[in-house]
Amino acid sequence: MKPMDVVLSLSLLTAACAGEAPLPATDIPPTPVATVRAELVELPSTFEAGGIVRARTTAAIASRLVAPVVSVRVRAGDHVRRGALLIVLEGRETTAARLRAQAVASGSEEGVRAADGSVRAAEAAVALARATHQRVRALHDRRSATPQELDQATAALDGAQAQLDSARASQAAAMASSAAAGAAVEAAAATEAYSTLTAPFDGVITERLVDPGDVATPGRRLLTLEDTGGHQLEVSLDEARAVLASTVQAASVSLGDTDRPEWVDARVTEVGRLDAASHSFLVTLDLPQAATMRSGVFGRARFSGPMRKALVIPASAAVRRGQLTFVYAVSDEGRVRLQPISPGSRTGDRLEVLAGLSEHARVVAAPSASLVEGARIQETAR
Repeated sequence: MKPMDVVLSLSLLTAACAGEAPLPATDIPPTPVATVRAELVELPSTFEAGGIVRARTTAAIASRLVAPVVSVRVRAGDHVRRGALLIVLEGRETTAARLRAQAVASGSEEGVRAADGSVRAAEAAVALARATHQRVRALHDRRSATPQELDQATAALDGAQAQLDSARASQAAAMASSAAAGAAVEAAAATEAYSTLTAPFDGVITERLVDPGDVATPGRRLLTLEDTGGHQLEVSLDEARAVLASTVQAASVSLGDTDRPEWVDARVTEVGRLDAASHSFLVTLDLPQAATMRSGVFGRARFSGPMRKALVIPASAAVRRGQLTFVYAVSDEGRVRLQPISPGSRTGDRLEVLAGLSEHARVVAAPSASLVEGARIQETAR
């Protein structure tokens, strides 16, 4: 038997074992799919800008004293309540200063009491001198007292009045000294209180920049405390775009650097002043409250501008293959082929096509994973 006959016999045997010969490609039934046409619609023009999420309220915890750090009671990530103890500084000097101020204040109070006694004694002397002067004057009017006795009584009254004025002046000085000493006590107590740093509001510690043994100095940031009650996104826009951002009350925000961003509604709350160095404006957007929100996360803000013409298809028609985007375009012969496109922004369930399709081009609305390039299709109503 010739080799060609052997090959032919094996082919016939294989076909017989399979039961029937395979159908030619033209006999494969078409796949029913829904198709749509790319269409031009009016869409608001949009522009995006990246920025960083920050807490609405942030406190830099710093010392007002130059003092060693005794202990740090918190770590980064700890949640604290208002008034919670955060850092303890060395406070022996401030305590000694408070005790000295209290001792001076006690001495000043004794001085005030002594001055009060002197005033009362002087008032009694004036009263006695006045009564004596009145009696001597009465006797002098009846010629029972000499002019010298009247002069002596008048001089005694004047001297007692002068002593009273001096005592009252000393009393006022003692009271002023006591008030100054009391203020010194309050100042020393306030300075002593600076040796313990507490949380000014409820929040979370985001940075710890100090350890026990370090020396705290005025102005040096030791901790950073952020209020978890609200966050905002800060983005920079040039002058032309900042004008558009200031005229809208709402925008969309996407957080995190992901291939499939989820957009949430946000509100423009502030357009800052022009930064002369970068020639840009800092725009602030309030973000919706979320338990997982964290400062430092990258975010993108999308703003709306004037209306424009855009070619769109259903977002479900797009097929991602790695970093590229395709659609299954339908040919006039009823077959599909993978057509690369350049996707634009997504608005609801519509995806803008920047390049790769023309108006009225037919594409598969929602291609299944089993659909392959070159397959024949049967169009159905969507």
